[in-house]
Amino acid sequence: MIELLTSPEAWAALLTLTVLEIVLGIDNVIFLSVIVSRIPPPQAKRARQIGLALALIFRILLLSILVWLIGLTAPVFTVQGFEFSWRDIILIGGGLFLIAKATHEIHGEMEARESEESDVSRSSTFFWIIVQIIIIDMVFSLDSIVTAIGMAKDLEIMIAAVVIACFIMYVSSGPVARFVAEHPTTKMLALTFLVLIGVALVADGFHFHIPRAYIYFAMAFSAAVELFNVLARRNRNRAAR
Repeated sequence: MIELLTSPEAWAALLTLTVLEIVLGIDNVIFLSVIVSRIPPPQAKRARQIGLALALIFRILLLSILVWLIGLTAPVFTVQGFEFSWRDIILIGGGLFLIAKATHEIHGEMEARESEESDVSRSSTFFWIIVQIIIIDMVFSLDSIVTAIGMAKDLEIMIAAVVIACFIMYVSSGPVARFVAEHPTTKMLALTFLVLIGVALVADGFHFHIPRAYIYFAMAFSAAVELFNVLARRNRNRAAR
């Protein structure tokens, strides 16, 4: 442990891996922000806290069972020359779930569903949201940790990077969720991001890797355009008043 603290290579690996984990955590933050936007603020905050705590727990748990995790990349069956591992199956299933969930939410936004719900339906909605958060946390955690294993050799470095990244996700999730809730157009944009991320996960499951840099650049460009639109609308409203 002391050798790691005095090793420049270890600190470089920690910095690189932390940045990577933060970038990969963007998907998680977007999903949380969108999915908690239709429940009351107190429940939304609790759902975010539960979701991010689960994300941290899943990541550390997966790191603690590296041998089993590495075994998930071994081929399980072959279909027309394509070898599929448990990791591929999980990524495909998670990607399809994201696509279906985002499409359902987009349909709901377009149909302008009634926002008023009974206390019973709200409690069942909160429970269902937690279930969905658990499913997506497992998928994102698997993708994140498999990437981490390829970049660092020391378990301590991987755990430290995961903890730092999850803390930054926790700090940023609140402002992102509030911004999405306050600006309906950004929610639609976030939902399209989830469709894009889902497609990337399915592609990875079929061994067709889409460079994440392309995806995140498209997301950043679209988010910047939307930010300018939000600022323009705010200035027009001020001028009108």
